[in-house]
Amino acid sequence: MNCRPRVLLADDHTILLDSFKRLLEPTCEVVGCVRDGREVLEVAPKLKPDVIVLDVSMPRLNGLDACRQLRRTNPEARLIFLTVNEDADLAVEAFRLGASAYLLKSCASSELFTAIQNALQGKIYITPLITKGTPIGVFLSRELKALSEDLTERQREVLQLLAEGRLMKEVADILKVTPRTVAFHKYTIMEELGLKTTAELVQYAVQHGMLVTKPMGRPSASL
Repeated sequence: MNCRPRVLLADDHTILLDSFKRLLEPTCEVVGCVRDGREVLEVAPKLKPDVIVLDVSMPRLNGLDACRQLRRTNPEARLIFLTVNEDADLAVEAFRLGASAYLLKSCASSELFTAIQNALQGKIYITPLITKGTPIGVFLSRELKALSEDLTERQREVLQLLAEGRLMKEVADILKVTPRTVAFHKYTIMEELGLKTTAELVQYAVQHGMLVTKPMGRPSASL
């Protein structure tokens, strides 16, 4: 590894991407900036970043599901979540999936540098804004609420895309399957989760970190 770690950034807000890139460029080699989870999966094997900084809620494929797949395609890359989502269960889930750090976008910029340094040394970092004084070991051992473990990887992909309001044909095009396959997955998902309406499907996706629940607020001046 060279002296400047290779960093790939993923966030669906262009202004924040530009800000993070400018922040990191003096000490890191920013090898790419992408705007959704599927783009991360497409470019990471080619760019071979040392660190991937990604959001939890991103269109087309959320950060947690991207993390699941990146652990297979880019096992050497360190994954750092940088998000507005303060849900402690999602933070624990991120570490369970192999993340090295979990930060909030309201953190000071120094925390991002600390997280990258720790990740490259094989250590984990979680912002105190999430742990609220709880020792990290105790925090990470907390019992998780169900995070759709009953669904397959493909079912989770279909669930997110449908919850984003996409038509079945559009979902089929993104996943390179037939609309009939998408319809089958939707029926199976709703049966397995006990959901009866599209509104319930959307609510489930929001509760499990697949969709942004509210518009992005003004970026913190510290980052």
